[in-house]
Amino acid sequence: MRLHRARWERMRRWGAFLTFTAPALALIFLLIILPAVQTVALSFTDKRGAFVGLRNFIEVLSDSDTLNLTGFPPGPPPWGSLVHNVVWILLHLPLTVGLGLILAVLLERARGATFLKSVIFLGMVTPMIVGGVIIRFLFDENAGVVTAIMRAVGLTALGRSWTAYPETALLALILGSVWLWAGFSMILYSAGLATIPRDYYEAAAVDGAGPLQQFWYITVPSLRPVTMVIVAMTILWELKIFDIVYTATLGGPGGATMVLALQMYFYAFRALEFPRAAAVATMLSLFTLIVGLWFVRTLRSSE
Repeated sequence: MRLHRARWERMRRWGAFLTFTAPALALIFLLIILPAVQTVALSFTDKRGAFVGLRNFIEVLSDSDTLNLTGFPPGPPPWGSLVHNVVWILLHLPLTVGLGLILAVLLERARGATFLKSVIFLGMVTPMIVGGVIIRFLFDENAGVVTAIMRAVGLTALGRSWTAYPETALLALILGSVWLWAGFSMILYSAGLATIPRDYYEAAAVDGAGPLQQFWYITVPSLRPVTMVIVAMTILWELKIFDIVYTATLGGPGGATMVLALQMYFYAFRALEFPRAAAVATMLSLFTLIVGLWFVRTLRSSE
């Protein structure tokens, strides 16, 4: 009797669990899992649905206008969509992480810190579509603040419209995106700083440690978990960057700012090359999966 009652209680709990989770699980399957599986399957077929193996991936990676890596790095862009994403990560990631940490430390006890942080965070809450338009104006020859500063300090070669030339277009988008994303890392670092006990700094000061030593040996190690979160989230954002490039340059000039997500869009909705678009989407998903696994593994090892 007692065994029968325990079994009935277990069945009742499972029934309640399935009743409440079944709608959510069904939506996850229909809207996430099933489309992802279909996309991966499509990347291995041609337009007629015939299996072609890795041909789409090979064609995409060998396309001189998309992901071609031949001859990199000599010469100005375009280098290919994949390389542009890599360059974005190499420049944007250290700038946003470093700038966010410095701003968080400087504004920790400054007067009007709340107001200043709000102003800096405006870039983060600005829609990225609007952000792309703002970046285009910032680096415009006639209306841009950046170009006016360059001419004022004597750098006339950089006083032209950056987004109109292959040599500077990608750099303009990356530098502009630093302003849009630095507020994110600053807010997370500010929250992390509040969790560090002040006793650490007081003890270090008693031992003769200066501000720089306290920063390097106390602040930086204590904020390591926060740094991991910021690095992972920033890389994922850099891999799927689309709206800024679309509104600022549309991948131009001459493909100098083409990135993976925008190339996938062009394949699918302009060239109607859905298998190639699926191949780019599969590669992009693979890259983000690698970053996600690295983040989870690093986070677990630090616990």
